[in-house]
Amino acid sequence: MTNYLEPTWEAGRAFMARQLQGGIVMLNLLRFRTVADYSATPNLAPAEAISGAEAFQRYIEHTLPYLRESGGELMFLGGGDHFLIGPPNERWDMVMLVRQQSVASFMAFASHEAYLAGIGHRTAALEDSRLLPLSEPPIG
Repeated sequence: MTNYLEPTWEAGRAFMARQLQGGIVMLNLLRFRTVADYSATPNLAPAEAISGAEAFQRYIEHTLPYLRESGGELMFLGGGDHFLIGPPNERWDMVMLVRQQSVASFMAFASHEAYLAGIGHRTAALEDSRLLPLSEPPIG
């Protein structure tokens, strides 16, 4: 089974090649580890073991100021489970929708040094994830 936690170079290149104009919404599907794994970022690890869901909450708390600073907003964060329409054996613990004003504002946020200093909470939290950029069509 392949898990997806970070974009590949090819996926990033294809995202930029789309040349999306205007606002974008990032659809995140998130599956948490039972116990957060801070082995890649021991400097962020809490004194006692925590769940992946708790580590993700730390990620959200760390991230929100930088998201807002970049002009982005957390539109929705909610619990998930199994699909009503979809593979019966696939489940997602949480769904998150994040809106950015543009691809440029998303890239500024995603490369912000202070934001990146806490991204280890996300890595520790997640067993698997999906990120789907959605474009907002012009209304007219």
